[in-house]
Amino acid sequence: MSSIAKKIQEQQQAEQQRTVQTVIVHKAKISFGEVVLLCALAIAIALAGVKIVSNQTAIYETNKSIQQVEAKIDEQVKVNNDLKVEVSELSTYERIWKKAAENGLMLNENNVKVVEE
Repeated sequence: MSSIAKKIQEQQQAEQQRTVQTVIVHKAKISFGEVVLLCALAIAIALAGVKIVSNQTAIYETNKSIQQVEAKIDEQVKVNNDLKVEVSELSTYERIWKKAAENGLMLNENNVKVVEE
């Protein structure tokens, strides 16, 4: 009996050596809902990027127009200052007397009234 027992024992050991444990690895599948959420997230990020770029473009255009208006204002201030200087030069008493004399006007002290500012 020992030989039969030995054979059975050897068969059991042979079976144990032949049976290899297989590990089943499950791939993590992405569900349909997750795909939809990822697509929605990608679209939201793309739309946010487009919105930011368009806002920056609008800001740039507004700043450009502001600078153009400021340049026109500065130019007009210079023109106004030049005209003020010209008015002050043309309104001197000597010039007024000279123009009055050229046009034949005479100074009559009885008709002169002093006007205070």
